[in-house]
Amino acid sequence: MKFSEFKYERPNYNSMKKEFLSCVEDINNSRNYKEQQKNIHKINLLRNKIETLSNIASIRYSTDTFNKFYKEEKNYWDEYMPLYEELNSYFYNAIVNSKFKYDLIKEFGEQFFTIVEYSLKSFSKEIISELQEENKLCSEYTRLLASAEIMFDGKIRNLSGMGKFMYSKNRKTRELANKAYYNFFEENETKFDDIFDKLVKLRDKMSKKLGFEDFVELGYVRMMRSDYREYMIKNVRKQVLKYVVPMANELYEKQAKRIGLEYLSYIDEGVEFLTGNASLKGDSRYIIKNGKRMYSELSKETNEFFDFMLENELMDLETKKGKGAGGYCTYIPDYKSPFIFSNFNQTADDIDVLTHEAGHAFQLYMSRWIDMPEINFPTLDSCEIHSMSMEFITWPWMDLFFKEDTDKYKFTHLSSSIKFIPYGVIVDEFQHYIYKNPNVDKSKRKEIWRFLEKKYLPHRKYGDNSFLERGCWWFKQGHIFKNPFYYIDYVLAQICALQFWKKMIQDRDAGWKDYINICKVGGTKSFLDIVSMGNLYSPFDDGCIESIIGDVKSWFDEINDSKL
Repeated sequence: MKFSEFKYERPNYNSMKKEFLSCVEDINNSRNYKEQQKNIHKINLLRNKIETLSNIASIRYSTDTFNKFYKEEKNYWDEYMPLYEELNSYFYNAIVNSKFKYDLIKEFGEQFFTIVEYSLKSFSKEIISELQEENKLCSEYTRLLASAEIMFDGKIRNLSGMGKFMYSKNRKTRELANKAYYNFFEENETKFDDIFDKLVKLRDKMSKKLGFEDFVELGYVRMMRSDYREYMIKNVRKQVLKYVVPMANELYEKQAKRIGLEYLSYIDEGVEFLTGNASLKGDSRYIIKNGKRMYSELSKETNEFFDFMLENELMDLETKKGKGAGGYCTYIPDYKSPFIFSNFNQTADDIDVLTHEAGHAFQLYMSRWIDMPEINFPTLDSCEIHSMSMEFITWPWMDLFFKEDTDKYKFTHLSSSIKFIPYGVIVDEFQHYIYKNPNVDKSKRKEIWRFLEKKYLPHRKYGDNSFLERGCWWFKQGHIFKNPFYYIDYVLAQICALQFWKKMIQDRDAGWKDYINICKVGGTKSFLDIVSMGNLYSPFDDGCIESIIGDVKSWFDEINDSKL
């Protein structure tokens, strides 16, 4: 069934609640495990229906934020989702207190129980009003980004539509495009500050109500981080500072030399070659056509998956007026359908987004056998392994998209993967500071951001852009507003993805087998368990980052980047 045919109607909360609580009672009163199994299946049908309707509304709203009907539906879900979470807590209590707990663990795994326990820790009916307000503020941030109407090159463009001009090989064009892009953020500085300030204080309030010392503790629980703690993350940061930052600096220096500059300004960072970046050799239809060929040749599983996505119109890829910013993948359980959302901007980023989100979607497609909603999608640190690794796994087909620019693309892609890691660490360390110090003023927050930039991105120069020099770059980073602490996940996953890059060079068949294995288990395993199943080294292990950097350096040493 095509996505346009997926049925949506606003559920009646009161009737849902009545049915839900009846199911919980049946679970509690089950006389044997077989009976409890049936009752859990019954409640999962109801829970999946709720998630299905919520996701359909969210997708249709994000594809057109001007749609009045789905704007109202988004408002409904912002208000009622915390109430549905309350219902889930009754189900979770029934699971935790089940007489057949060991049977449940045997069927659904230890990870499911961890998620249940963490969900109970992170929720109480006492914070429902705060959760509702959090949802509304996040939607306000989304609407603010989507409201951008930037007049440039004779047309009104949204933020995504500015990308190709910001990466232009013409420096004057880049300069003007960056100025226009960041002017939007500067003009709305007070709005961004206010939204974030309210979110920080709201989250701190929730953490205190739930008995946590601060939102850092609650944030880790909300992210379902059962394998590692803050001190382990700090160790990753140290390794990044020691091994990755120097290499990133070297790559930036080479980049400046390639494009004939003494040093890079922030407007130059997106330009890798004087002759221009690797360019796509066709429009979105061209990308999809060759994407189909790529996934048909990669494996029988990916062929089946991509055909399913195309036939059922489960991708909304092109940027347009009123469309929400960014890209994401989600899952619609009643239709067992992943959905990919992105904003193509006619740059190489389009391929990165496609392969990245396809990695998420492929994992979900391979995990459709899982009916328990908590474990069909892995925790966010784990799921980014699938997406970031897929970017590298598809390297052999990049000539379909870039032709003579293929080597340029690969060089840029690997280089960007290294350059990203220090930035990812900045976002994470910034959030730790913010939520340990929720009452610092707005200017101090910006000072901290700029301090961390100088620590992990010492090359970055903003010139006469006083707005960015004051530390406002992070306004555009949606995760900081909407998904607190969801960013170190990309760093951890990137370290794992680079290992898959190495695997696919050394033994592609073995590497693909490892990748398929971690896709099939969905969210039934924890982060470190998935790392182990993929035959990967843990990012927390001393020597892991150092060994990867060594392999990457060897690859770069064999490339004469001045000739690309």
